[in-house]
Amino acid sequence: MFSLRTRVFLFFCLMAASGMAILWGALWLGASRNPDDLQGAMVLAGISGSFALVAITAAVWLLFDEIVVKPIQRLAASMRTRAHTGVEVEVDTHSARFLGDLAPAVHAVSKRISDSAMDTARAVASETARLAEEKARLTALLTEIPVATVLANAANQIVLYDGQAAEVLAQGGVPRLNAPLFDYFDEQSLRAGLGRMHKTGMDQRFKLQGLEQGLEFDAVLKPLDAGGYMLLIEGETLRTAPDATRPLVYDFELLSHQPTGDLASTPLRSLVYTVFDTETTGLLPHKDEIVQIGAVRIVNGRMVAGEEINQLVNPGIPIPASTTQVHGISDRMVADAPDIVRAAGRFHHFARGSVIVAHNAPFDMAFLRRHAERCQLTWDHPILDTVLLSAVLFGASETHTLDALCARLGIEIPAKHRHTALGDAIATADALVKMLPMLEGHGMRTFGDVIEETRRHGRLLQDLN
Repeated sequence: MFSLRTRVFLFFCLMAASGMAILWGALWLGASRNPDDLQGAMVLAGISGSFALVAITAAVWLLFDEIVVKPIQRLAASMRTRAHTGVEVEVDTHSARFLGDLAPAVHAVSKRISDSAMDTARAVASETARLAEEKARLTALLTEIPVATVLANAANQIVLYDGQAAEVLAQGGVPRLNAPLFDYFDEQSLRAGLGRMHKTGMDQRFKLQGLEQGLEFDAVLKPLDAGGYMLLIEGETLRTAPDATRPLVYDFELLSHQPTGDLASTPLRSLVYTVFDTETTGLLPHKDEIVQIGAVRIVNGRMVAGEEINQLVNPGIPIPASTTQVHGISDRMVADAPDIVRAAGRFHHFARGSVIVAHNAPFDMAFLRRHAERCQLTWDHPILDTVLLSAVLFGASETHTLDALCARLGIEIPAKHRHTALGDAIATADALVKMLPMLEGHGMRTFGDVIEETRRHGRLLQDLN
C-alpha cells in the first residue's frame, strides 16, 4: 500500500502527465487539420487545448474533492463531535482510505479521548446520583410544607420553583425558569411588595394579584443575602391536587444572571432556547394546518425537565388519512382540542424572551406566521435553524435531515416518538445541546457569530432573523 506522500506525489504526476498529453494532443490536432497554415494550426491547438485543460481540471477537482476534501471534513467533524460532546462516533475509515494513515491515527486519538471522557462521565454520574438523592429529599420536604416557593434573582427572573409553585404559575402559563415573574403575576402588586421589602430590608407580607380577574394570593417576600428574593405563597390560597406530581426545578446559576440587552453579543450558553416542532395536515403552509405543537426549553445549555408543551390542535379541516399514517393523529383525537388561536397563544407565551429553534424552521414558522394576525401575535423572536447549524459544523455537502443529524451526534429517537411533535422537539433539543460546544470550538461564541456564519448557507434555507 502506498504512503500518503506517495499518493500525493502520484496525484501530481497524473496532473503533469495529463497536461503534457493535452498539450501534445492539441498541437497534433492543429497540425493535422491545418498542415499548410501554421497560424491556423496554433489557434486550433490553443482552443482545443484550453477546453481540454478546463475539462481535466474539473475532473481532477471532483476527484480531489471526493477522495481528499470530503474525507478530511468528515474526519474533522468526527473529532470535534467526540471532543466536544463525548459521543463515540464511528470514524469513517472507508471514505478516507486514500489518506493513508490519517484515518487510523484519527481513530486512535478519538478512542483515547472517548476513554478519558468515559472515566470523567462515570465520576460525574456518581456525583449526579448523589445530588439527585439530595434533591429528592428536598423535594419531599417542600411537598409537605403548604407553601409554594419561588426563588427569583435581582432582575425578577425565576431561579427556582417547587411543585406547588408550578401549580400556581400554571394559572398564568407554562412555568419557565428565567422567565420574569411579571409573566405570571400582576406587576403593580408585586412591585409594591418589592418596594417595601427593599426599603425595609425585611420580610413583607402582602396580597399578590394574579393575571386573571379576581385571582389573589396571600404572599410573603423574603430578601436573600446572596441577592434576589424568595416569594412564598401560603397554602390556603393554593389550588393544588393533593396527589399531584410536585417536582423541584432550579438553576442557581441564574441567581447572578443579568440580561445583557444586546442579543448579538450574548454568549450562546447564556441564551434561553425554546425548541419546537409541529405536525400538520400536509406540507403546504399556505393551505394546510397545524395538528400538534411540541416544545421544550434549554437554559444554561441544559434541557429543563418538565418544562414542555405537548399540545394537540384542532385544525378546523379534515386530516387526510395519508397524513394520519405518518404522525398517527386522527380527526377524533383533535375533536376537543383547542384551535390554533389558543394553542399558538400558549406557545407564544412559552417562548417569550427566548430564541426559537426548529429543524427546518421556515416550514414550521410559516404555519404560525400565517395565522399571526388572527391570533393577534407578533412572531419577532430570534430564530435558529438546526439544519443550518448542521451545515456549519459538518459541511453543506452532507445530508442534514433530523435523522442524519441525530445519527452523527449519537442521539437515538425512539420509533414511537419519531414524527410526534414533542419527540422530534426533544431530539432537536438534544442535538442543539451537543452542537453548542462544537460551535464554540469553531470560534462561534455569541449569537451574532452564529447568525453571521449560518447566513453563508442561505442557499439551503431562508434566514428568518
